[in-house]
Amino acid sequence: MVAEYKTLDGVAVAGRRVLLRADLNVPVHGGRVTDLTRLERLSPSITELARKGARVVVLSHFGRPGGKPVSDMSLRPIAEALALILQQPVGFASDCVGPEAESAVAALGDGDVVVLENTRFHPGEEANDPRFASALAKLGDLYVNDAFSVAHRAHASTEAVGHLLPAYAGRLMEAELNALNAALGSPRRPVAAIVGGSKVSTKLDLLTNLITKVDLLVIGGAMANTFLGAQGIDVGKSLEEPSLHETARRIVISAGKQGCRILLPIDLVVSRILAPNAPTQVVPVHEIPADTMALDLGPATTEAIIAVLREQKTVIWNGPVGAFETPPFNTATIRLAQAIAAATESGMTSVAGGGDTVAALHEADAIDRLTYVSTAGGAFLEWMEGKTLPGVSVLRKT
Repeated sequence: MVAEYKTLDGVAVAGRRVLLRADLNVPVHGGRVTDLTRLERLSPSITELARKGARVVVLSHFGRPGGKPVSDMSLRPIAEALALILQQPVGFASDCVGPEAESAVAALGDGDVVVLENTRFHPGEEANDPRFASALAKLGDLYVNDAFSVAHRAHASTEAVGHLLPAYAGRLMEAELNALNAALGSPRRPVAAIVGGSKVSTKLDLLTNLITKVDLLVIGGAMANTFLGAQGIDVGKSLEEPSLHETARRIVISAGKQGCRILLPIDLVVSRILAPNAPTQVVPVHEIPADTMALDLGPATTEAIIAVLREQKTVIWNGPVGAFETPPFNTATIRLAQAIAAATESGMTSVAGGGDTVAALHEADAIDRLTYVSTAGGAFLEWMEGKTLPGVSVLRKT
């Protein structure tokens, strides 16, 4: 574990009320949870606490109800799904503060678990209101944050409560921090980062931080078009950001000074339309037809990336390298996912995150073959950008 954070190791929890901040923001359709991944990842912390005799009080948000109760954003069906995962009864309270919550918590015995209603049904949650945080803190004797995915938000249940009670990282939070430290904190070198996605503007902070941390930066997706355009290459009708050409050139210069090599495409898959099974061409980057769009990395680029990945000890991946939602423009992303999985099985450390990246790994049947795959979106990105996450900093040892 990253040494500066407090974990559950050695913490006496028997008979104590543990406020556990989880992320129960899972897909629900027709009153049923359709993807149990987050609940399954959460279960080790709850199971351990319950087995040790804690009285576990689960806090979470769900959706964006705007600070008022919304019936179809209730956590009740998620509490029922959690009970199936834990294989034990899970209580539910129809509020997260006040008499109903207090009564539900008071009724807990050692080893019992209760889920309190959506914290965002109260405006004080997202406002990080000290009074709302105090009302939550009244329900616990100590606080455990197991929701890295919302740790970038300074909300009452993710940050303020941690100042009012003894605060610790749950096992999922601990695993996430360990993985991120292995990727960027003290990685085995050489270390590479693969960054994809559509716009440089959304990942400027990420790129600026990564060139100071990694030995190799691979840029794919439509982001690469902006870097190619900055070199004077005509990218046809491809998505790019001409206003960021100068910024792209500065990033390349800065990377060179930092000793970071940047790998850009040498060939691309282009098409006149973005549509399933559209007609395609593979062209060198200097020969993109004026009436086409670059929609995926070409085979020569893909193989060049795979070749350099074999030399790396650590790889971080955020963002697909093509329009992977639309076959055949998922080819390079799938190929890279499989190559990273194979290299991981040969001893490389691999950490990936971001919603589109997770989806691509699922499609490549590689989700379980990497060292660690983060289901956190914004928090994963902000950590990679080198930003301080409020829900993590509150767990630091004093």
